[in-house]
Amino acid sequence: MAPRPRPRSLGKVANVTTANTIKGIYEVLDDRFVTGRCTNGDGRLEVLHDGSRWAEGPLYVPAWRQLIWSDIPNDRILRWDEPTGTVGVLRTPAGNSNGNTLDREGRLISCEQGNRRVTRTEHDGSVTVLADRYDGKRLNSPNDAVVRSDGSVWFSDPDFGILSDYEGHRAESEIGACHVYRLDPGTGEVRLAADGFDGPNGVVFSPDERQLYVSDSRAARIRVFDVRDDGTLTDGRTFAEAKNGVHFDNIRFDDEGRLWAAALDDGVHCYDPDGTLIGRLLVPERVSNITFGGPKNNRLFITASTSLYALMMSVTGAPRIQRHR
Repeated sequence: MAPRPRPRSLGKVANVTTANTIKGIYEVLDDRFVTGRCTNGDGRLEVLHDGSRWAEGPLYVPAWRQLIWSDIPNDRILRWDEPTGTVGVLRTPAGNSNGNTLDREGRLISCEQGNRRVTRTEHDGSVTVLADRYDGKRLNSPNDAVVRSDGSVWFSDPDFGILSDYEGHRAESEIGACHVYRLDPGTGEVRLAADGFDGPNGVVFSPDERQLYVSDSRAARIRVFDVRDDGTLTDGRTFAEAKNGVHFDNIRFDDEGRLWAAALDDGVHCYDPDGTLIGRLLVPERVSNITFGGPKNNRLFITASTSLYALMMSVTGAPRIQRHR
């Protein structure tokens, strides 16, 4: 992806000090959280920006050295420039975009829940609609997406964006249910990948792409499916369940196969590959989404309520498979 012009400055947070740093953010629930290098000696949660109305969909774009994220009610995508610390507007209006990811050619894939569609931003800046219907009916409000190494786009489609006008446009669901879909890279056909959700949200593949993990916000659980060679899913089961009114949002893997989950009012959860909750990151706002990024992929970016946070990690995000096996 070619570098874009420097964003219009909306403010800058530079030379982070204790005024915008939160210390003591770790809660160790299992020794593996420490022995697995999930904590570091620095432990500083940096506030990179505040002023969003509801921050979501963080994505680190290596070619730009920028972190972009959605400010859903304000209908814009913002970007934070890593070398300068400046923040600017990437796009507005943005269709009340939620989740963002990159395809295999470095193009931006966005879930526009207000427009009820999944789009791709081409290198020339034009926008291509990838999916807006299933079986002839309008999608609900696409929430999060992930691109597999074969080029297929997988996305969740809850009804969150059609429940009110706050983060989209109030409307009735034409499909009548909330599913996860797969967009075929060859034909462009939208196929049902998995059903049986109350509110599917975050989607992510295991580091080897043999499993797909889906957070179900309303059901307060994370489900996992095996991926067959033909791209269909099988053996859906529960990987983790939240307790005490906690609900999951986005999920991400690190390089050791641990799953990190945005848990709204309960910070960021860290799960061992066996499903054990081993630790938490305590964040002062409601955590909506997380992503790894930075030149070494060892910086955890967190969107929470009105703010964008960052934490330098001793672990790195799981690398992408370059080619489908």
